[in-house]
Parts: sequence; C-alpha cells; structure tokens
Amino acid sequence: MLASLQKKIDQLLWQTSLKDLSPIQASSIKTLRIFYGVIRDINDGLPSLRAMSLVYTTLISLVPLLAVSFSVLKGFGVHNQLEPALINLLEPLGEKGLQLSQQIITFVDQVKVGVLGSIGLLVLIFTVLSLVKKIESAFNYTWRITVTRSISQRFSNYLSVILLGPLLLFTAAGLTASFNSSSVISTILSIEPFGAIILMLGNAIPFVLTVASFTLMYILIPNTLVKFTSALFGAFITTILWKISGSIFATFIVDSTNYTAIYSGFAILIIFMIWIYVNWLIILAGASFAYYHQHPDRISNKSQIIRLSCRLREKLALTIMQLIASSFQHNEKPWSLKKLTKKIRISETALQLVISSLLNNKLLTTSGDNNQYYIPSQSLENISLAMILHAVRSAEESPSLHPEDVETVDQVNQMIEKLNTAIDQAVDHKTLKDLI
Repeated sequence: MLASLQKKIDQLLWQTSLKDLSPIQASSIKTLRIFYGVIRDINDGLPSLRAMSLVYTTLISLVPLLAVSFSVLKGFGVHNQLEPALINLLEPLGEKGLQLSQQIITFVDQVKVGVLGSIGLLVLIFTVLSLVKKIESAFNYTWRITVTRSISQRFSNYLSVILLGPLLLFTAAGLTASFNSSSVISTILSIEPFGAIILMLGNAIPFVLTVASFTLMYILIPNTLVKFTSALFGAFITTILWKISGSIFATFIVDSTNYTAIYSGFAILIIFMIWIYVNWLIILAGASFAYYHQHPDRISNKSQIIRLSCRLREKLALTIMQLIASSFQHNEKPWSLKKLTKKIRISETALQLVISSLLNNKLLTTSGDNNQYYIPSQSLENISLAMILHAVRSAEESPSLHPEDVETVDQVNQMIEKLNTAIDQAVDHKTLKDLI
C-alpha cells in the first residue's frame, strides 16, 4: 500500500506537466514539490543532527551572546527591552520560561564586560563568534555550499550580525510593547471599528517582525546570493511553523507532569534544551524551503545522486573540461559551479566530486570572487585527454588506498595493464583543444 501511495505521489509531483495547468494549480504543485524536498531532507536525519549540535553551542554561547547584546543595547538606551524580549521568546515554556528568563538575566547582569580584561573579552567574543560560525556552517550545508568566507569576511559579517541583529530585534520588541501599552492606543480601542482594526494590527505586527527577522537571517548568513523572494518564502513558512510549534509545545510538553516526575529539578533544563532543538530544526527547515524555492530543479531525487559510476565520471570530466576550455578559448565568461549544474543538468554534489579531482590534478584552477569560476590551469595543447581520464579514474585514491595495495594474481595485473594501454591508445596524442 505504501509503495502504491509513493507511486501516486511521484506521478503527481514529477510526471504532471505544469504547462497544462492553471497558474494556481501550477503554484500548488511547485509548493508541494518544495515540501517534498524539505521533508525528505529532514527524514535523512542530517538537519536533526545539526540542530542537536546547535543546541550544545547555543547553551554555551547564550549568556556571552546576551552579555554582548546587553552592552550594545545599553549604549543605545534600549537595554531594558532585553528581559521582555527574552520572556516573549520563552513564552511557550509557560511559568518555567519566566523562571528561566529571570535566571538568564541574572547571569547576564553578573557578566561585567567592562572588567573582563583583554583576554576575557576576547574569549567572550570568540564564544559568540563560534555560535554564528556554526549557524553559517549549517546554512551553507543546506545551500550545498562548500566555499567558506575568508577570515576577514567572517569577522566583519559576524560582528555586524552580533551588534546590529540584537539592536533591531529588541528595538522592534520595544516598539511592539509601546504600541500595546500606549494610552492613545487604549483610547482608540474603545472606538469601533477602529478598535477591531487596531487589535488586528497588534496581532499582525509580531508576525510581520518575525518574518522580517527570518528573512534577513536567510539572506545574510549563507555564503551565497539568496533571492529576497526565496528568503521571504522560507521565513513565512518558518514563522507559521514557529507559532504552531509554540502552541503544541506549551500544550503537550510544558504542562506534562512526566518530565518533572522523571527529571525533578533538571526538568526545566531538559525542557529548555528540547525547545531550543525544536526551534533550530524549524529554522533549518526554513532554510531548506528558501533553498528549494530558489532552486526548484534540485528537488527531484535525481538531483540527490552522489554516487557516480566510472563511465559517468569519465563523461562528466570530459564534458566539464570541454565547456571550460571552449569558453576560455573564445574569451567568454568562465563557468561557475551553478552554471555547469544548469547546463549539464546534474546535481552540484555530483559535479563537485569530478571537479575536485580535476583541481587536485592541476588540470583546472579557480578565479574570480570567492574562487567561484573555473579556468584551465595550463594551455589547452598541454592537457591531454589521457590526463583528464587518469585524473577522474584515480579520484579519491590516497597513499593508504591505492590499486597497487590490492593483493591479486599476475593474470589480473596483466589484464588491468592491457585495459590501461587500450585507453591510452584510444586517446593517443589527443588534447583538450581537439574537443573544441
């Protein structure tokens, strides 16, 4: 029955022609495809593992992060909004959230940034930067990005997130609180229909601010260009899941007496860790929504292929080198990994396996910002087809994992030697220039 259901889902998602559907139906199919990709990724388990890792880093970095944020907010005179914003964040934890937020604020008050000294301040900043670095690493993995930022870029970008992020977040929380407590607003609430409109705005403002915060996060943190519409789509879904999970968590977890009975005094810590895990899993899922919205061609199972046969590796290697050499020869714009993916219609992960072997054998080199473009490392006449095939056939070999290490009989070694000779004769004296 499950196999039949899976077959029907595959037919609906991948065998339906979007051109034959109305715009609403086509958008619905596209959205279902995105949900399919995200659910598949979560089911694979890696987002869950990264969320668990971020729980540990968050617990270590929480107090230093809030201490740095408190110092920044104090300079702008809005540090009083730290506790209300933290209470609002931990609201799904109920009374335990209020207690926990008060304890965290107590810890933050005890951290005197001004008297830490240079070594203590560096350790404090390093702890905070490590959290942001791990978040970026998780986002980059979601976006299939292997190129990391330089040290100078990391420092400047991370510092901007650490200093400006809390300022914008807590200022927004302060504006929301002021809006709700204003005497003028209270007067308007008693006048209909303005009262109903104001109440709707009051409920919408926190939602809009949360969407805006997640949108900025999905744009700024990954080391790639994220479209605003894709980031907004991911942020919208994340905010909805955030609100729903908060309600479910407060109903089924916080009000349960099982955790208190089992863990006693540790119950509040266990519940807090579970809540952090749920939040990070939702945030990483939102990053996947943004990724698949921007790259719908990578949702299908075909784009997830990472195991390549020898024949496929050889064909990919020759195709990649031909495209790059042709553009280089005709002074055209060089190829990037994204352009190659669209042209060849195969996943980035699969191409990276082949490109890495070409780079390691010094047949290709990188250029441009963030080394995103590929060009031949030497003249086309000096790159033989035999060199390309040897590079890709010996990919992932190492001194500790080499064909010569295999114990076998002489007949097998002789046959392997004949095969290698036959390949060399088939491409004898042919170079990369011959392909273009």
